[in-house]
Amino acid sequence: MEIKQLQTLLAIDEHKTFSAAARSLMTVQSNVSAHIARLEAELDVVLVDRHRGGLTDEGEIVAERARRILHEIDDIGSDMSSLGDNVAGACRLGSIGTTARWLMPKMLTALSRSHPNVAITIYEGGTSTLIPRLLEGHLDAAIVHLPVESSEVETVQLFAEDLVLLAHSSHELADHTTISIEELSRHSILLPPRGSVLRKIIDRAAANKRVELSPLAEIDGVRLMTSLAFENFGPAIVPATAIPGWIQGDFVRISVPELPRRTVGWVQRVRPRPSAPTLAVAQVALAVVKQRANRQPGVYL
Repeated sequence: MEIKQLQTLLAIDEHKTFSAAARSLMTVQSNVSAHIARLEAELDVVLVDRHRGGLTDEGEIVAERARRILHEIDDIGSDMSSLGDNVAGACRLGSIGTTARWLMPKMLTALSRSHPNVAITIYEGGTSTLIPRLLEGHLDAAIVHLPVESSEVETVQLFAEDLVLLAHSSHELADHTTISIEELSRHSILLPPRGSVLRKIIDRAAANKRVELSPLAEIDGVRLMTSLAFENFGPAIVPATAIPGWIQGDFVRISVPELPRRTVGWVQRVRPRPSAPTLAVAQVALAVVKQRANRQPGVYL
């Protein structure tokens, strides 16, 4: 089994046809066919569906491991070139959107200053989508909501954050600094869809007080829900980091004491060992959080 064969398989997975894979690898189609044929003969399985394009189920299994192998090879080079103080290489980091909006501007600036040879790619998503990608080797680390129940990862708490009510300054609730969930139940507000993690947290807090919140609309996406609240479509319950401290405008943050805080943490796989660039990004993220947390309303170390 050769590395070139694995690279060819992944090119077909990405581009779906032999000809497109050949173009992406800057080679001819006959070379692509030959690499796949030898790999299939060695494994004694069919890896590519020649009729509909793309990989077979067996091909998907091999491709998943191939990605890990090729990334590990990249990490070997990164670790060796990072001996000493000059860290170099790539890091693929996933992050929940609200934290990314608050943290990334300062974190990326700090990273470029301290480790200019580290190339970082940020993938935005929810915790439920980022953790599988991390476990499958598509990501090197992720910033997500804790807890994460898996023996395959290790976690470091970054901060806790309040869930707050965001309202436009002209809204009837804008004169509140704090509102009980019982009083809030008498108003229609923007809520996440039923079944989502955030909605379950909100509904559980309301049920504890034997009330039910009334949705003005159900919005799948915290950033969109936040934008709608800014535009005075209606108040919304959002994580504190959805409203970065540097944002100015006609809005108010209203405390809802019955809502629990959420914990955000750094998550990485136990094995294989994180690369030097990934560890460098983790150190920068922790440092920036420690520096910025006390400046952000609703965030606590």
